[in-house]
Amino acid sequence: MATTFEPEKKTEDHRLTNVSSIADEKTDYESHSSDKVIEGSEGVTEHELHTLRHVPDTLPYASFLVVIVEFAERWTYYGTTNSFNNYIRAPLPPGSTTGAVPKADRASGVAGALGKGVQKSFAIRTFNTFWVYCTPFVGGILADTLWGRYNTIMIFSLVCLVGHIVLVCSSIPPALQHPDVALGLLIVAIVIMGLGAGSIKANVSPMIAEQYTGKLRKETLPSGEVIIRDPAITVQRIYMWFYAAINLGSCGAISAAFIARDHGYWQSYLVPTCIFALVPLVLLAGKGIYVKTPPRGSVLLEVFRVTKMCLVPALSINPVKTYRNMKAPTFWDPARPSSFPKGKRPATVTWDSDFVDEVYRTYKACQVFLFFPFFWLCYSQIDGNLGTMAASMRLNGTPNDLIQNLNPISIVIMIPILDHGVYPLLRRWKINFSPIKRISLGFIVAGFAMLYAAVLEHFLYLRSPCHDNQPSACVGADGKPLQADINVWVVSGPYILVGLSEIFASITSIEYAFTKAPKRMKSVVTAFSQFQNAISSAINFALTAVNVEERFTWLFGSFGIVAWVVGILFFVTYVTLNRCFLLAISLTFIPIVSTTSIRRKRSST
Repeated sequence: MATTFEPEKKTEDHRLTNVSSIADEKTDYESHSSDKVIEGSEGVTEHELHTLRHVPDTLPYASFLVVIVEFAERWTYYGTTNSFNNYIRAPLPPGSTTGAVPKADRASGVAGALGKGVQKSFAIRTFNTFWVYCTPFVGGILADTLWGRYNTIMIFSLVCLVGHIVLVCSSIPPALQHPDVALGLLIVAIVIMGLGAGSIKANVSPMIAEQYTGKLRKETLPSGEVIIRDPAITVQRIYMWFYAAINLGSCGAISAAFIARDHGYWQSYLVPTCIFALVPLVLLAGKGIYVKTPPRGSVLLEVFRVTKMCLVPALSINPVKTYRNMKAPTFWDPARPSSFPKGKRPATVTWDSDFVDEVYRTYKACQVFLFFPFFWLCYSQIDGNLGTMAASMRLNGTPNDLIQNLNPISIVIMIPILDHGVYPLLRRWKINFSPIKRISLGFIVAGFAMLYAAVLEHFLYLRSPCHDNQPSACVGADGKPLQADINVWVVSGPYILVGLSEIFASITSIEYAFTKAPKRMKSVVTAFSQFQNAISSAINFALTAVNVEERFTWLFGSFGIVAWVVGILFFVTYVTLNRCFLLAISLTFIPIVSTTSIRRKRSST
């Protein structure tokens, strides 16, 4: 059924994108001397905008309620998925019926259950990631077109809870006596949980920023300094702390690692299930407080129609001509209602010109995310392969899947340092550390993490009694692990570096998705940004044949180099080319202006 869209007021929706330099590299070249009042602000002029210090606003109470929901959801997600590697890969320890390691063997023992090996573990975990990051489209579309974000989160939290219950059933001792049955139940749980978790993810991140409704305004501090309360910086802070909540919740995997090792998997999975049961209760408690965005009709269908109307006239047998047509300023004109003669507007055109502009903005926002699959390739290694590497090292009583919690812990520690120290200092020094620059740096840091892992894996091959012949499966005649004489905590480097790269790249992508997406399509754009994780998983799945321990060195090294190359290309695409273009214009017109000026002086004399 077609939906007619009314022209949308360009006030609140444009408050964040027009006021600050959230992703606008051009601000370095604009004049800051105007006394014109900024549209949508509370009396802030252009001059004040560029001369006064910018600080974040107070965060609303409702945002913290959304943070609690995300905290609980991430605790349960990582508290289960972080155990999947050992649960699927390793067999039951000798004498165990639950997957727990006997007390006498805990110094070097590794929990396990199904005994399906490294490649099957990798394939199932990769499918889980792929599925979780495909399903945000389901939640995004339902929220934007039918239920709204609040109702969508509530419904799919109940769906996710059902999946957690199935997961617990898959890990009880009677099920583990039949590994194929337990594996089947695990896959069913993954499908249900992925549908629920993905649909929640598409809506939580837009919903948390929607709770803030402040505007750009001046404020005098007790010290007498006049400052600017900047919505864009506020949103940046909201997402910094939102990501901190995600990673604080991820630390739930710490308890899961010890519970699985000491008491078995069914208890390890039961704890996150009980925690997730709190999510619907928190949502109900905040029902009357949340700022709720109502659904706005069949947006996605209209986006496809607008795209088709503009794309068909631009297509040509010559691909170069097609590209030029798509880049032309008039590309979107065929879909504008004003382009049709009076009385001849097709019945299928149920939108206005503002909606066409929103579609354009949506595509512009989504272009940035196309680089991210290569970033998530690096991130995916901390989920399992680095855990497999850790299982090959001297544990000294530390569960091998505990080390990966250094990733969220490091993020939680570094976010306050950046939010209260580094970023304000850069703003004070007038350094525009824009999202494009942050994302580019995130790729570079992720590349360093992978190269660290590659070098470490090389030394692991040298020290392991089995060398590069599956060090994690190296056991003695008694079936107990034979581990390399390398302290397991040495593997913490890649986890910490990937955490730093996430702060620069991942947090910024969430912020970018919210601030650049039109109001009617924020959930869908957020889903698209998260879909890059699914693309990364598909690429990873295609590399299953090389995801074996004897090739980890080359795998990590390749991912590191790819991250560097893509990060540099990203920076060149979105920053350097723009500045080179401006420089080229300057070099072209300055001589012309100078020559004209000289000629005028000569003619006057």
